[in-house]
Amino acid sequence: MPRARCSNELSAIHSTATRKEDRSPSPITVMDTDEYRKRGKEMVEYIADYLETIRERRVFPDVKPGYMRDLVPDEAPEFPEPWQNIFNDVERVVMPGVTHWQSPYMHAYFPALNSFPSLLADMLADAINCLGFTWASSPACTELEIVVMDWLARMIGLPEHFLHSCKDSPGGGVIQTTASEATFVCLLAARTEAIQKYQEEDPELEDAEVNSRLVAYCSDQAHSSVEKAGLIGLVKMRYIESDDNLSMRGDKVVEAIQNDREKGLIPFFLCATLGTTGSCSFDNLQELGPICAQEELWMHVDAAYAGTAFICPEFRHLMAGIEYAHSLAFNPSKWMMVHFDCTAMWVKNSGSLHRTFNVEPIYLQHENTGLAIDYMHWQIGLSKRFRALKLWFVIRSFGVAGLQKHIREGVRMAQKFEAFVKSDPRFEIPATRHLGMVVFRLKGENDLTEKLLKKINSTGKLHCVPACLKGKYVIRFTVTSTYTTVDDLSRDWTIIRAVTSEVLSKTPAEEHKAKVFLKDTRKNPDFGTSLLLANSPMSPKIVNGSFAAIFDNNDVLFEFAKKLQQFKLDVQDSPGKAMRRRIRGMLMAGKQYSLDSRMDLVTTLVQSARPSDMPTMRENSLENPDYHDTGVQTDVTNSPSRGRSRSVDEGITTPDLKGITQQDAIEEGEGESSSPETDTTKESRAINGRVEGHLYRCNKCGAPITVQ
Repeated sequence: MPRARCSNELSAIHSTATRKEDRSPSPITVMDTDEYRKRGKEMVEYIADYLETIRERRVFPDVKPGYMRDLVPDEAPEFPEPWQNIFNDVERVVMPGVTHWQSPYMHAYFPALNSFPSLLADMLADAINCLGFTWASSPACTELEIVVMDWLARMIGLPEHFLHSCKDSPGGGVIQTTASEATFVCLLAARTEAIQKYQEEDPELEDAEVNSRLVAYCSDQAHSSVEKAGLIGLVKMRYIESDDNLSMRGDKVVEAIQNDREKGLIPFFLCATLGTTGSCSFDNLQELGPICAQEELWMHVDAAYAGTAFICPEFRHLMAGIEYAHSLAFNPSKWMMVHFDCTAMWVKNSGSLHRTFNVEPIYLQHENTGLAIDYMHWQIGLSKRFRALKLWFVIRSFGVAGLQKHIREGVRMAQKFEAFVKSDPRFEIPATRHLGMVVFRLKGENDLTEKLLKKINSTGKLHCVPACLKGKYVIRFTVTSTYTTVDDLSRDWTIIRAVTSEVLSKTPAEEHKAKVFLKDTRKNPDFGTSLLLANSPMSPKIVNGSFAAIFDNNDVLFEFAKKLQQFKLDVQDSPGKAMRRRIRGMLMAGKQYSLDSRMDLVTTLVQSARPSDMPTMRENSLENPDYHDTGVQTDVTNSPSRGRSRSVDEGITTPDLKGITQQDAIEEGEGESSSPETDTTKESRAINGRVEGHLYRCNKCGAPITVQ
């Protein structure tokens, strides 16, 4: 869509273009050593000031999607820009859109801490910039990783067979990028072992045949990355219902395994979680371990957040049974003040990784091949960064005692906040507090707590995210910053109480009594389409987000429209003038929109094109009492995060959205009202679409408007 510009703006553009043509290109220069010394010191000062004054910044940014497009040019600069201009744009362009994870008022997700020793280590690692795929590619990179992984294993009390220095075991540790990648790596290794085992029993079996029968297990509280690992690994993932303490127990696992074996499936992998994302709950390894040993399942332990806590001896009882694990991973990049990315992963037998990832062309071989560790066989990618350096710096700078003090202080802060919540009878804590995380909610129905969270986050003064625990919508409050003090917690609690009073005072008494079922939240107008809660489990906005990756921009509306009909209910056939104006605006703007922002547009267009004799979702549900469209499965054999609903694609007439032009939208809008068109309406329409034979003026400067 052409953009309308006033004559003053066009003159300025022409003048600038003329100056560019007259100006001879400046010589290409790069930052030399002397300037790097100067600018490096300035950057260190800026970083120190940023962290020192971080509590003065709004923790959650007040920007809209696409905000940066108006702050930067459309194209990259042709000639070098002065460093000072680049540096100044950090505050002007970048910082307004930053969520400040180091802020003491950041309580969302899990910690993503840094520290000055970690930052300095990465500065050096970036300067060295070695690619540690083999021992020979940079011996120090590999050797230091071996050392610090053994240090860390002993610090958290792992069995000897996970150490490189254990002569009687082929196990050891490696630094991966994320816990998600570690889970995937271990699942692939377990798959390799399972395929090899069954092919030894029956050499006629093909890899694909065995793979199609493999099934893995995890708790319904497990992180979504476990589900993703199953999807990418092309294996079935079974979700085990957790107990009242949100823990995966042995009896449920045994039942699931027996059922799958009766179906001819092959159980091969179980992922246990120590410190779940939703509530920081712990699976029972002492029950699960012997079952995995008896059934010959690979047991992987995901301790992404909680693993750091095991540096303190008083928390190690939470990983009782770890001796049964085939692999374990946790993130020093969360709570251990080693900044992202850094995931520590150990395996009992590295041979499983070698059999999975071993490719060894001649250009990667060296004279010590087979004698030294080549970490390219322990991971998906070939190369790796010198991450061991920052882990080494942090452990030496703080010492074990210093890290233990840091962990205990975070737990103490969470205990303090838990006491605040318990002191207010309007709240409840639906799950036991573990370590540095508290989950809480307003007593009553789910919509009250969601409204509270939306209002808290909209203030920008603190930031939290939700979770769904056994159908209850809860707010997760995690102590994530090394700068958090008791005074900060008192300030946060004061804000939460004030916003709570506002939410409850504006809620009619009958709303407290009206029960809102999980399946009904998406059709409840009170749940909105807040960007802050776009991934909220209680108000799902998109059933299958993979559409964004599968279809290009022109096809996504057409395809997504059909999916939306599977769950959109109770929308009037006539959307009204306001909605039609919104549709015209979106079509004429020529901008990219997220699926979230297109939802109302697509649904309205689909419904307006629906034949009168087409059965609606409500009619389907009335005709078939067993039919439902919750998009959330309570059956533990299905993923808790991937909704499924009955397909109604057949017979649906979906409009050709690619064929809708901007001019069609304009003409549709012109015929919508019989009232005479005012000058204001004409001018507004002229700015968005070409209208010939008229002269219009810019609202800001009054200059004539030319449509380009």
